[in-house]
Amino acid sequence: MEPTAARGSLAGLLGIWGVTRAALLLCVLKVLVFPGPDVTSDVSVIYRGWYDVLVTGTFPQDDVTWQYPPAAALAVLSPAVLPFLEYATAFFVLALAADAVTLALLLRGARGAGRSRRGAWMWVAGVPLLGPTVYARYDVMVTAVAVAGLLAAVRHPRLAGALMAFGALLKVWPALLLLAVRRRSAWVSAAVSGVAVAGLFAVLMPGAFAFLGFQRDRGTEVESLGSLVFHVARHHGWEGKVLLNYGSVEFLGPYVSWVSTGALFLTGAALAWLVLWRLMATRFAPHTAADAAFTAVLLFTVTSRVISPQYLVWLVGTVAVCLCFRESRMGRPAALVLVACPVTTLEFPVWFGHVVASDALGVTLLAVRNGLLVTASLLAARTLWCTTVPTRRQIPTTPGPSWAERTTVSS
Repeated sequence: MEPTAARGSLAGLLGIWGVTRAALLLCVLKVLVFPGPDVTSDVSVIYRGWYDVLVTGTFPQDDVTWQYPPAAALAVLSPAVLPFLEYATAFFVLALAADAVTLALLLRGARGAGRSRRGAWMWVAGVPLLGPTVYARYDVMVTAVAVAGLLAAVRHPRLAGALMAFGALLKVWPALLLLAVRRRSAWVSAAVSGVAVAGLFAVLMPGAFAFLGFQRDRGTEVESLGSLVFHVARHHGWEGKVLLNYGSVEFLGPYVSWVSTGALFLTGAALAWLVLWRLMATRFAPHTAADAAFTAVLLFTVTSRVISPQYLVWLVGTVAVCLCFRESRMGRPAALVLVACPVTTLEFPVWFGHVVASDALGVTLLAVRNGLLVTASLLAARTLWCTTVPTRRQIPTTPGPSWAERTTVSS
């Protein structure tokens, strides 16, 4: 691309980011009214309540809605760095800052031979399609850490390991990124960093790991893949209910535990497949870690008992890193995730009442959104396997350097 064209493309990208992010900020500040229930109450009520507990030096041990690892306290306490702003306003500004940092990381990751700005465009387009929920949850902050870790994996494995461990202590799922990292130094760095940070919280703040029991007791949330069973069953005499439970709207009643157990089984199967892939894969390119990380996060999102709207931020961020590499073949799964974003916004918050009521509109939206994610996960898994695991025909039979040694690109 010519320098002038490149500058024009960058200006356009930054301009679209600025306009769309201003709109998101105006929505969470309630200058603009977004349809559906108020998505900012999590910050103004729940986060603020946790803040009042955390500043006393302890975790909210008696609050079952606190279901996050200890470093999540840093996100909840972060508005304290902007004491001149009201709590919720400060949080929204910091969410915007995390969004900007993520874009800056992706633009940096687009530099050099074999790189592309497709990832930056994915982030610029995907985030606003998810609506103001993005700025009303701390997931965008976690995603910034995860993106930094994945981009560092190519040349700085120790830094990548530390960032992934810290991300896992913010919201667990960045631990999946380690499945994609080959360097032993990254794993050692992650272990040391994770133990150090977790130990510090355990010593300084009581109740650092109370969240483990609260997470264990969660049921089947109304937006998850498994929930479609009960959305349909409600029209055929199923006697269960939809209630606010453990901080989310869940199905409660007969056979719910069966579906929840089935979801855990599928998650275990996804983990087993990822381990098998890791043992079988021999072809590694610079983009392989990002491709594997995106696939892992996608598989665990789809099989989860809960698919909250903000989970799509994780997918947009991780696949954006894939798209920073021209050779990555995750384009089709990325397109499906991008299409799933506006459908997610329609099911929450715009028409969430229809989802809770299990009416035709609500069930259709969930079926389309979850269908897109399932298709994306299958495509991503197939692509990852085909690009990294040699077929029988590709395995050499003549003496000499191993096939892996000749084709492996250090990452």
